[in-house]
Amino acid sequence: MTKEITIRMVGIAKSFGETRALKKCDFEAHAGEVHAIVGENGSGKSTMAKIMSGVLLPDAGRVTILGERVTSPTEAKQVGLTTIFQEVLVAEEASVFDNLYVGRDGIFKSETNAGNRRSEAQEILTRLVGKSVDLDEVVGSLPLSVKQWIVIARAILRKPRVLILDESSAALDLDSTIRLHEEIDRLRAEGATILIVTHRIAELVRIADRATILRDGVTVGVLDKHEITEENLLAMMTPADRRASDAKDYASTRGREPAPAILTVRGLSTHKTAGPFDFELPKGAIVGVAGLDGQGQDAFVRAVAGIVQPFGGDVQVLSAETNKMVPVTCLNDATNAGISYVSGDRKREGIFPQQSIFENLAIGVYKRNLGPLGVIRKTTLKPMFKREVDRLRIKIGSPWNKITSLSGGNQQKVLIGRAFANDPQVIVLNDPARGVDLGTKRDLYRELRAFADKGGSVVYLSSEIEEFIGFADRVDVFFAGKLFRSLSGDDIAEEPILAAMFGKSKNASVEFDLERTA
Repeated sequence: MTKEITIRMVGIAKSFGETRALKKCDFEAHAGEVHAIVGENGSGKSTMAKIMSGVLLPDAGRVTILGERVTSPTEAKQVGLTTIFQEVLVAEEASVFDNLYVGRDGIFKSETNAGNRRSEAQEILTRLVGKSVDLDEVVGSLPLSVKQWIVIARAILRKPRVLILDESSAALDLDSTIRLHEEIDRLRAEGATILIVTHRIAELVRIADRATILRDGVTVGVLDKHEITEENLLAMMTPADRRASDAKDYASTRGREPAPAILTVRGLSTHKTAGPFDFELPKGAIVGVAGLDGQGQDAFVRAVAGIVQPFGGDVQVLSAETNKMVPVTCLNDATNAGISYVSGDRKREGIFPQQSIFENLAIGVYKRNLGPLGVIRKTTLKPMFKREVDRLRIKIGSPWNKITSLSGGNQQKVLIGRAFANDPQVIVLNDPARGVDLGTKRDLYRELRAFADKGGSVVYLSSEIEEFIGFADRVDVFFAGKLFRSLSGDDIAEEPILAAMFGKSKNASVEFDLERTA
Protein backbone atom coordinates (compact mmCIF):
# COMPACT_ATOMS: atom_id res chain seq x y z
CA MET A 1 0.00 0.00 0.00
CA THR A 2 1.46 3.36 -1.07
CA LYS A 3 1.60 5.93 1.69
CA GLU A 4 0.27 9.45 1.21
CA ILE A 5 2.86 11.94 -0.05
CA THR A 6 2.76 14.78 2.48
CA ILE A 7 5.61 16.91 1.10
CA ARG A 8 6.71 17.28 -2.51
CA MET A 9 9.44 19.60 -3.80
CA VAL A 10 10.38 19.67 -7.48
CA GLY A 11 13.25 21.64 -9.05
CA ILE A 12 13.70 23.99 -6.08
CA ALA A 13 16.30 26.76 -6.42
CA LYS A 14 17.15 29.53 -3.96
CA SER A 15 19.90 32.16 -3.99
CA PHE A 16 21.03 34.78 -1.48
CA GLY A 17 22.83 37.38 -3.55
CA GLU A 18 25.70 35.54 -5.24
CA THR A 19 25.33 32.49 -3.00
CA ARG A 20 23.24 29.68 -4.52
CA ALA A 21 21.96 27.76 -1.51
CA LEU A 22 19.78 25.39 -3.55
CA LYS A 23 20.33 24.72 -7.25
CA LYS A 24 18.14 21.77 -8.18
CA CYS A 25 16.48 20.16 -5.23
CA ASP A 26 13.82 17.44 -5.38
CA PHE A 27 12.25 15.86 -2.32
CA GLU A 28 9.34 13.66 -1.24
CA ALA A 29 8.18 12.55 2.21
CA HIS A 30 5.33 10.23 3.18
CA ALA A 31 2.85 10.07 6.03
CA GLY A 32 4.02 7.95 8.96
CA GLU A 33 7.73 8.08 8.15
CA VAL A 34 10.82 9.65 9.67
CA HIS A 35 12.79 11.18 6.82
CA ALA A 36 16.29 12.56 7.38
CA ILE A 37 17.81 15.41 5.36
CA VAL A 38 21.60 15.07 5.34
CA GLY A 39 24.49 17.06 3.90
CA GLU A 40 27.61 19.02 4.74
CA ASN A 41 27.39 22.50 6.22
CA GLY A 42 26.23 24.91 3.55
CA SER A 43 24.66 22.17 1.42
CA GLY A 44 21.21 23.79 1.70
CA LYS A 45 19.49 21.66 4.37
CA SER A 46 18.21 24.51 6.55
CA THR A 47 17.23 26.53 3.47
CA MET A 48 15.14 23.57 2.33
CA ALA A 49 13.47 23.36 5.76
CA LYS A 50 12.67 27.09 5.71
CA ILE A 51 11.11 26.83 2.23
CA MET A 52 8.91 23.97 3.41
CA SER A 53 7.93 26.08 6.42
CA GLY A 54 6.99 29.12 4.34
CA VAL A 55 9.75 31.23 5.93
CA LEU A 56 11.45 31.53 2.52
CA LEU A 57 10.00 31.43 -0.98
CA PRO A 58 11.91 29.54 -3.68
CA ASP A 59 13.27 31.36 -6.74
CA ALA A 60 12.20 28.41 -8.90
CA GLY A 61 10.37 25.13 -8.51
CA ARG A 62 7.18 24.00 -6.80
CA VAL A 63 6.42 23.00 -3.20
CA THR A 64 3.25 21.39 -1.84
CA ILE A 65 2.60 20.50 1.80
CA LEU A 66 -0.32 18.12 2.35
CA GLY A 67 -1.51 19.05 -1.11
CA GLU A 68 -1.42 22.82 -0.48
CA ARG A 69 0.91 25.59 -1.63
CA VAL A 70 2.53 27.19 1.42
CA THR A 71 3.86 30.74 1.08
CA SER A 72 4.10 31.86 4.72
CA PRO A 73 4.59 30.41 8.24
CA THR A 74 0.93 31.15 8.95
CA GLU A 75 -0.18 29.03 5.99
CA ALA A 76 2.20 26.26 7.09
CA LYS A 77 0.65 26.30 10.56
CA GLN A 78 -2.85 26.17 9.07
CA VAL A 79 -2.13 23.01 7.04
CA GLY A 80 -0.57 21.30 10.06
CA LEU A 81 3.19 21.84 9.64
CA THR A 82 5.35 22.83 12.60
CA THR A 83 9.10 23.51 12.50
CA ILE A 84 11.68 23.47 15.27
CA PHE A 85 14.55 25.53 13.90
CA GLN A 86 18.25 25.13 14.64
CA GLU A 87 18.42 28.05 17.05
CA VAL A 88 16.70 27.63 20.43
CA LEU A 89 13.93 30.20 20.03
CA VAL A 90 12.45 31.13 23.41
CA ALA A 91 11.29 34.33 25.10
CA GLU A 92 13.92 34.54 27.87
CA GLU A 93 11.91 36.88 30.13
CA ALA A 94 8.62 34.93 29.88
CA SER A 95 7.54 31.89 31.89
CA VAL A 96 7.76 28.29 30.72
CA PHE A 97 3.96 28.19 30.41
CA ASP A 98 3.77 31.34 28.29
CA ASN A 99 6.56 30.06 26.02
CA LEU A 100 4.68 26.82 25.42
CA TYR A 101 1.46 28.46 24.28
CA VAL A 102 2.66 31.60 22.52
CA GLY A 103 0.83 32.04 19.21
CA ARG A 104 -1.76 29.33 19.94
CA ASP A 105 -4.78 31.57 20.52
CA GLY A 106 -6.95 33.50 18.11
CA ILE A 107 -7.86 37.12 18.72
CA PHE A 108 -11.01 36.46 20.71
CA LYS A 109 -10.70 33.01 22.25
CA SER A 110 -8.34 30.22 23.22
CA GLU A 111 -8.61 26.59 22.23
CA THR A 112 -8.61 25.21 25.81
CA ASN A 113 -8.95 26.60 29.32
CA ALA A 114 -5.93 27.46 31.44
CA GLY A 115 -6.34 24.50 33.81
CA ASN A 116 -6.37 21.96 31.01
CA ARG A 117 -3.42 23.68 29.38
CA ARG A 118 -1.32 23.52 32.53
CA SER A 119 -2.11 19.84 32.99
CA GLU A 120 -1.31 19.09 29.34
CA ALA A 121 1.93 21.11 29.47
CA GLN A 122 3.11 19.49 32.70
CA GLU A 123 2.48 15.99 31.35
CA ILE A 124 4.41 16.56 28.12
CA LEU A 125 7.33 18.41 29.73
CA THR A 126 7.73 15.78 32.45
CA ARG A 127 7.75 13.10 29.76
CA LEU A 128 10.36 14.96 27.70
CA VAL A 129 12.65 16.39 30.38
CA GLY A 130 12.45 13.31 32.57
CA LYS A 131 11.41 15.28 35.65
CA SER A 132 8.87 17.89 36.71
CA VAL A 133 9.41 21.46 35.46
CA ASP A 134 8.02 24.56 37.16
CA LEU A 135 5.70 26.10 34.56
CA ASP A 136 6.02 29.53 36.22
CA GLU A 137 9.84 29.56 36.06
CA VAL A 138 11.40 32.30 33.93
CA VAL A 139 12.92 30.56 30.91
CA GLY A 140 16.10 32.67 30.90
CA SER A 141 17.21 31.02 34.15
CA LEU A 142 17.01 27.48 32.75
CA PRO A 143 19.80 25.35 31.17
CA LEU A 144 20.08 25.24 27.38
CA SER A 145 18.84 21.64 27.24
CA VAL A 146 15.60 22.50 29.09
CA LYS A 147 15.07 25.47 26.76
CA GLN A 148 15.37 23.06 23.84
CA TRP A 149 12.75 20.79 25.44
CA ILE A 150 10.41 23.77 25.79
CA VAL A 151 10.73 24.46 22.06
CA ILE A 152 10.10 20.79 21.25
CA ALA A 153 7.13 20.59 23.65
CA ARG A 154 5.65 23.74 22.09
CA ALA A 155 5.73 22.04 18.69
CA ILE A 156 4.23 18.77 19.97
CA LEU A 157 1.40 20.63 21.71
CA ARG A 158 0.28 21.81 18.27
CA LYS A 159 -0.35 18.15 17.31
CA PRO A 160 1.38 18.57 13.91
CA ARG A 161 0.73 16.43 10.85
CA VAL A 162 4.22 17.36 9.63
CA LEU A 163 7.04 18.10 12.10
CA ILE A 164 10.43 19.40 10.96
CA LEU A 165 13.32 19.17 13.44
CA ASP A 166 16.32 21.21 12.29
CA GLU A 167 19.24 20.05 14.48
CA SER A 168 16.77 19.86 17.38
CA SER A 169 18.81 17.28 19.31
CA ALA A 170 21.99 19.38 19.18
CA ALA A 171 21.51 20.73 22.73
CA LEU A 172 20.47 17.33 24.15
CA ASP A 173 22.65 14.71 25.77
CA LEU A 174 22.45 10.97 25.11
CA ASP A 175 19.75 10.21 27.70
CA SER A 176 17.62 13.12 26.45
CA THR A 177 18.03 12.03 22.83
CA ILE A 178 16.55 8.64 23.75
CA ARG A 179 13.44 10.40 25.09
CA LEU A 180 13.22 12.51 21.93
CA HIS A 181 13.35 9.35 19.81
CA GLU A 182 10.52 7.86 21.87
CA GLU A 183 8.45 10.97 21.17
CA ILE A 184 9.26 10.71 17.45
CA ASP A 185 8.19 7.05 17.49
CA ARG A 186 4.90 8.10 19.08
CA LEU A 187 4.22 10.75 16.43
CA ARG A 188 5.18 8.37 13.61
CA ALA A 189 2.76 5.74 14.95
CA GLU A 190 0.00 8.38 14.83
CA GLY A 191 0.68 8.94 11.12
CA ALA A 192 2.68 12.17 11.30
CA THR A 193 5.57 12.91 8.94
CA ILE A 194 8.76 13.77 10.79
CA LEU A 195 11.67 15.38 8.95
CA ILE A 196 15.01 15.42 10.75
CA VAL A 197 17.90 17.66 9.76
CA THR A 198 20.86 16.35 11.73
CA HIS A 199 24.58 15.60 11.59
CA ARG A 200 24.40 12.83 14.18
CA ILE A 201 24.94 9.80 12.00
CA ALA A 202 24.21 7.31 14.79
CA GLU A 203 20.91 9.10 15.33
CA LEU A 204 19.95 8.59 11.69
CA VAL A 205 20.76 4.89 11.81
CA ARG A 206 18.54 4.53 14.87
CA ILE A 207 15.48 6.53 13.87
CA ALA A 208 15.25 7.31 10.13
CA ASP A 209 13.16 5.33 7.64
CA ARG A 210 14.73 7.14 4.66
CA ALA A 211 17.39 9.80 4.10
CA THR A 212 17.73 12.38 1.34
CA ILE A 213 21.30 13.59 0.77
CA LEU A 214 22.18 17.10 -0.42
CA ARG A 215 25.53 18.25 -1.78
CA ASP A 216 26.16 21.85 -2.81
CA GLY A 217 22.45 22.59 -3.08
CA VAL A 218 21.58 19.55 -5.21
CA THR A 219 19.74 16.35 -4.26
CA VAL A 220 22.26 13.57 -4.92
CA GLY A 221 20.28 10.56 -3.71
CA VAL A 222 17.82 8.90 -1.34
CA LEU A 223 18.70 5.99 0.96
CA ASP A 224 16.29 3.48 2.47
CA LYS A 225 16.67 2.46 6.10
CA HIS A 226 18.93 -0.54 5.48
CA GLU A 227 21.23 1.65 3.34
CA ILE A 228 21.73 4.39 5.96
CA THR A 229 25.31 3.85 7.16
CA GLU A 230 28.16 6.20 7.93
CA GLU A 231 30.09 4.96 4.89
CA ASN A 232 27.18 5.48 2.47
CA LEU A 233 26.31 8.90 3.84
CA LEU A 234 29.89 10.12 3.80
CA ALA A 235 30.43 8.89 0.24
CA MET A 236 27.36 10.77 -1.00
CA MET A 237 27.86 13.92 1.08
CA THR A 238 31.56 14.43 0.47
CA PRO A 239 33.23 15.52 -2.79
CA ALA A 240 35.58 12.89 -4.23
CA ASP A 241 38.71 14.97 -3.59
CA ARG A 242 38.10 14.82 0.17
CA ARG A 243 37.25 11.14 0.60
CA ALA A 244 40.78 9.75 0.30
CA SER A 245 41.98 11.51 3.44
CA ASP A 246 39.07 10.47 5.67
CA ALA A 247 41.04 8.16 7.94
CA LYS A 248 39.21 7.14 11.11
CA ASP A 249 41.84 6.98 13.82
CA TYR A 250 43.38 10.28 14.97
CA ALA A 251 44.53 9.15 18.41
CA SER A 252 48.19 8.92 17.42
CA THR A 253 49.61 9.50 20.91
CA ARG A 254 48.37 6.17 22.28
CA GLY A 255 51.15 4.05 23.64
CA ARG A 256 53.55 6.94 24.18
CA GLU A 257 55.22 7.66 27.49
CA PRO A 258 53.10 9.90 29.76
CA ALA A 259 53.89 13.57 29.18
CA PRO A 260 54.17 16.16 31.96
CA ALA A 261 51.01 18.05 32.86
CA ILE A 262 50.51 21.42 31.19
CA LEU A 263 47.34 22.13 33.20
CA THR A 264 46.33 20.88 36.65
CA VAL A 265 43.15 21.06 38.70
CA ARG A 266 43.28 20.45 42.45
CA GLY A 267 40.32 20.02 44.82
CA LEU A 268 37.86 21.53 42.35
CA SER A 269 34.11 21.58 43.13
CA THR A 270 31.64 22.32 40.34
CA HIS A 271 28.87 23.30 42.78
CA LYS A 272 28.42 23.61 46.53
CA THR A 273 27.12 20.06 47.08
CA ALA A 274 29.58 18.26 44.79
CA GLY A 275 32.71 16.68 46.17
CA PRO A 276 36.20 17.88 45.13
CA PHE A 277 38.30 16.16 42.48
CA ASP A 278 41.66 16.51 40.73
CA PHE A 279 42.47 16.59 37.01
CA GLU A 280 45.62 16.73 34.89
CA LEU A 281 45.98 17.58 31.21
CA PRO A 282 49.22 16.18 29.74
CA LYS A 283 51.14 18.15 27.16
CA GLY A 284 50.28 16.96 23.65
CA ALA A 285 47.14 15.05 24.73
CA ILE A 286 43.48 15.18 23.74
CA VAL A 287 41.25 14.55 26.76
CA GLY A 288 37.56 13.99 26.11
CA VAL A 289 34.98 15.05 28.68
CA ALA A 290 31.61 13.24 28.86
CA GLY A 291 28.55 13.04 31.07
CA LEU A 292 24.79 13.24 31.04
CA ASP A 293 23.26 16.70 31.22
CA GLY A 294 23.81 18.47 34.54
CA GLN A 295 26.55 16.21 35.89
CA GLY A 296 29.16 18.97 36.27
CA GLN A 297 31.15 18.61 33.06
CA ASP A 298 29.99 21.94 31.61
CA ALA A 299 30.94 23.84 34.78
CA PHE A 300 34.30 22.05 34.77
CA VAL A 301 35.34 23.06 31.25
CA ARG A 302 34.20 26.63 31.91
CA ALA A 303 36.32 26.76 35.06
CA VAL A 304 39.34 25.37 33.19
CA ALA A 305 38.91 28.10 30.55
CA GLY A 306 38.52 30.87 33.15
CA ILE A 307 34.90 31.54 32.13
CA VAL A 308 33.51 30.90 35.63
CA GLN A 309 35.05 30.49 39.05
CA PRO A 310 34.56 27.08 40.68
CA PHE A 311 33.01 26.72 44.12
CA GLY A 312 36.29 25.41 45.41
CA GLY A 313 39.77 24.37 44.33
CA ASP A 314 42.15 25.90 41.84
CA VAL A 315 43.25 25.66 38.22
CA GLN A 316 46.86 26.19 37.14
CA VAL A 317 48.52 26.18 33.73
CA LEU A 318 52.17 26.10 32.72
CA SER A 319 53.31 29.54 31.59
CA ALA A 320 55.11 29.48 28.25
CA GLU A 321 57.08 32.58 29.33
CA THR A 322 58.30 31.52 32.78
CA ASN A 323 57.93 27.72 32.52
CA LYS A 324 56.17 27.84 35.91
CA MET A 325 52.60 27.00 36.85
CA VAL A 326 50.38 30.09 37.12
CA PRO A 327 46.80 30.32 38.46
CA VAL A 328 43.75 30.65 36.22
CA THR A 329 41.10 32.61 38.09
CA CYS A 330 39.44 34.52 35.26
CA LEU A 331 39.18 34.73 31.49
CA ASN A 332 42.04 37.23 31.29
CA ASP A 333 44.35 34.82 33.16
CA ALA A 334 43.40 32.04 30.77
CA THR A 335 43.93 34.17 27.67
CA ASN A 336 47.31 35.42 28.88
CA ALA A 337 48.38 31.84 29.64
CA GLY A 338 47.48 30.63 26.14
CA ILE A 339 44.11 28.96 26.76
CA SER A 340 41.48 29.36 24.02
CA TYR A 341 37.81 28.48 24.54
CA VAL A 342 35.23 27.40 21.93
CA SER A 343 31.56 27.30 22.94
CA GLY A 344 28.98 25.12 21.22
CA ASP A 345 26.29 27.71 22.04
CA ARG A 346 27.40 30.09 19.31
CA LYS A 347 24.31 32.29 19.48
CA ARG A 348 24.78 33.29 23.12
CA GLU A 349 28.52 32.86 23.64
CA GLY A 350 30.22 32.88 20.28
CA ILE A 351 29.32 35.04 17.34
CA PHE A 352 28.92 38.79 17.06
CA PRO A 353 25.85 38.77 14.77
CA GLN A 354 26.21 42.35 13.54
CA GLN A 355 29.85 41.93 12.57
CA SER A 356 31.42 40.43 9.46
CA ILE A 357 32.86 36.96 9.00
CA PHE A 358 36.36 38.46 8.99
CA GLU A 359 35.80 40.40 12.20
CA ASN A 360 34.29 37.41 14.00
CA LEU A 361 37.28 35.23 13.18
CA ALA A 362 40.04 37.80 13.69
CA ILE A 363 38.73 39.66 16.74
CA GLY A 364 40.71 37.49 19.15
CA VAL A 365 44.03 38.68 17.71
CA TYR A 366 43.18 42.35 17.19
CA LYS A 367 45.20 43.37 20.24
CA ARG A 368 48.37 41.88 18.73
CA ASN A 369 47.81 43.70 15.43
CA LEU A 370 47.37 47.34 16.38
CA GLY A 371 49.03 50.07 14.33
CA PRO A 372 49.55 53.76 15.13
CA LEU A 373 46.72 55.39 17.09
CA GLY A 374 45.27 51.96 17.86
CA VAL A 375 44.14 51.29 14.29
CA ILE A 376 43.77 47.57 13.51
CA ARG A 377 46.14 46.45 10.73
CA LYS A 378 43.67 44.33 8.80
CA THR A 379 46.09 43.80 5.93
CA THR A 380 48.39 41.83 8.24
CA LEU A 381 45.43 39.72 9.39
CA LYS A 382 44.32 38.67 5.92
CA PRO A 383 46.87 35.80 5.55
CA MET A 384 45.80 34.45 8.95
CA PHE A 385 42.13 34.69 7.95
CA LYS A 386 42.74 32.82 4.69
CA ARG A 387 44.77 30.15 6.49
CA GLU A 388 41.96 29.39 8.94
CA VAL A 389 39.25 29.49 6.27
CA ASP A 390 41.25 27.03 4.15
CA ARG A 391 42.19 24.87 7.14
CA LEU A 392 38.56 24.34 8.20
CA ARG A 393 37.08 24.56 4.68
CA ILE A 394 34.70 27.33 5.73
CA LYS A 395 32.24 28.10 2.93
CA ILE A 396 31.99 31.89 2.61
CA GLY A 397 31.20 34.52 0.02
CA SER A 398 32.78 37.87 0.81
CA PRO A 399 34.72 37.99 4.11
CA TRP A 400 32.86 41.23 4.83
CA ASN A 401 29.39 39.65 4.75
CA LYS A 402 27.77 39.40 8.16
CA ILE A 403 28.49 36.13 9.93
CA THR A 404 24.74 35.46 10.03
CA SER A 405 24.89 34.99 6.24
CA LEU A 406 26.60 31.64 6.90
CA SER A 407 24.96 28.34 7.79
CA GLY A 408 25.04 27.42 11.47
CA GLY A 409 27.81 24.88 10.95
CA ASN A 410 30.00 27.36 9.10
CA GLN A 411 29.45 29.91 11.88
CA GLN A 412 30.74 27.27 14.29
CA LYS A 413 33.80 26.73 12.12
CA VAL A 414 34.54 30.47 12.30
CA LEU A 415 34.61 30.19 16.11
CA ILE A 416 36.99 27.23 15.93
CA GLY A 417 39.16 29.19 13.49
CA ARG A 418 39.19 32.07 15.99
CA ALA A 419 40.59 29.71 18.64
CA PHE A 420 43.35 28.41 16.34
CA ALA A 421 44.22 31.97 15.27
CA ASN A 422 45.30 32.76 18.83
CA ASP A 423 48.14 30.19 18.59
CA PRO A 424 47.15 28.73 21.98
CA GLN A 425 48.92 26.05 23.98
CA VAL A 426 45.59 24.70 25.31
CA ILE A 427 42.23 24.62 23.49
CA VAL A 428 39.09 23.98 25.56
CA LEU A 429 36.10 23.01 23.40
CA ASN A 430 32.59 22.84 24.86
CA ASP A 431 30.57 20.60 22.51
CA PRO A 432 32.12 22.32 19.46
CA ALA A 433 30.68 19.95 16.84
CA ARG A 434 27.05 20.74 17.69
CA GLY A 435 25.39 21.35 14.34
CA VAL A 436 28.51 20.37 12.38
CA ASP A 437 28.48 17.74 9.62
CA LEU A 438 30.46 14.50 9.61
CA GLY A 439 33.06 15.67 7.09
CA THR A 440 33.74 18.84 9.08
CA LYS A 441 34.02 16.84 12.30
CA ARG A 442 36.73 14.74 10.70
CA ASP A 443 38.51 17.85 9.50
CA LEU A 444 38.33 19.20 13.07
CA TYR A 445 39.66 15.96 14.58
CA ARG A 446 42.54 16.02 12.10
CA GLU A 447 43.44 19.62 12.92
CA LEU A 448 43.22 19.02 16.67
CA ARG A 449 45.45 15.96 16.34
CA ALA A 450 47.98 17.97 14.32
CA PHE A 451 47.81 20.63 17.05
CA ALA A 452 48.42 18.00 19.75
CA ASP A 453 51.26 16.38 17.81
CA LYS A 454 53.02 19.76 17.85
CA GLY A 455 52.71 19.93 21.65
CA GLY A 456 49.33 21.57 22.08
CA SER A 457 46.77 20.14 24.52
CA VAL A 458 43.02 19.74 24.10
CA VAL A 459 40.05 19.45 26.46
CA TYR A 460 37.11 18.30 24.34
CA LEU A 461 33.61 18.08 25.86
CA SER A 462 31.04 16.31 23.68
CA SER A 463 27.49 15.02 24.13
CA GLU A 464 28.15 12.34 21.46
CA ILE A 465 30.03 9.23 22.58
CA GLU A 466 31.14 8.33 19.07
CA GLU A 467 33.22 11.51 18.87
CA PHE A 468 35.73 10.12 21.36
CA ILE A 469 36.34 6.73 19.77
CA GLY A 470 39.51 6.74 17.68
CA PHE A 471 40.15 10.38 18.60
CA ALA A 472 40.64 11.00 22.33
CA ASP A 473 43.70 9.77 24.24
CA ARG A 474 41.66 9.72 27.46
CA VAL A 475 38.00 10.21 28.31
CA ASP A 476 37.03 11.65 31.69
CA VAL A 477 33.41 10.92 32.58
CA PHE A 478 31.48 13.10 35.02
CA PHE A 479 28.74 11.88 37.36
CA ALA A 480 27.06 13.53 40.36
CA GLY A 481 28.97 16.78 39.87
CA LYS A 482 32.51 15.45 39.74
CA LEU A 483 34.98 13.39 37.75
CA PHE A 484 33.74 9.81 38.13
CA ARG A 485 36.10 7.78 35.97
CA SER A 486 38.99 8.21 33.52
CA LEU A 487 39.08 5.82 30.58
CA SER A 488 41.97 5.16 28.23
CA GLY A 489 43.16 2.61 25.68
CA ASP A 490 40.57 -0.06 24.84
CA ASP A 491 38.18 1.35 27.45
CA ILE A 492 37.45 4.28 25.13
CA ALA A 493 34.47 2.44 23.70
CA GLU A 494 30.71 2.83 23.78
CA GLU A 495 29.82 0.46 26.61
CA PRO A 496 32.45 1.55 29.20
CA ILE A 497 31.69 5.24 28.54
CA LEU A 498 27.94 4.64 28.81
CA ALA A 499 28.35 2.68 32.04
CA ALA A 500 30.38 5.50 33.59
CA MET A 501 27.88 8.14 32.43
CA PHE A 502 25.17 6.30 34.37
CA GLY A 503 27.38 5.99 37.44
CA LYS A 504 28.00 2.26 37.05
CA SER A 505 31.11 0.30 37.93
CA LYS A 506 33.74 -0.31 35.26
CA ASN A 507 32.60 -3.84 34.41
CA ALA A 508 28.84 -3.29 34.81
CA SER A 509 26.52 -3.49 31.83
CA VAL A 510 24.12 -0.67 31.06
CA GLU A 511 20.57 -1.65 31.93
CA PHE A 512 18.93 -0.53 28.69
CA ASP A 513 19.32 -1.51 25.07
CA LEU A 514 22.53 -0.01 23.72
CA GLU A 515 21.04 0.00 20.22
CA ARG A 516 18.54 2.61 21.40
CA THR A 517 21.36 4.98 22.28
CA ALA A 518 23.06 4.76 18.88
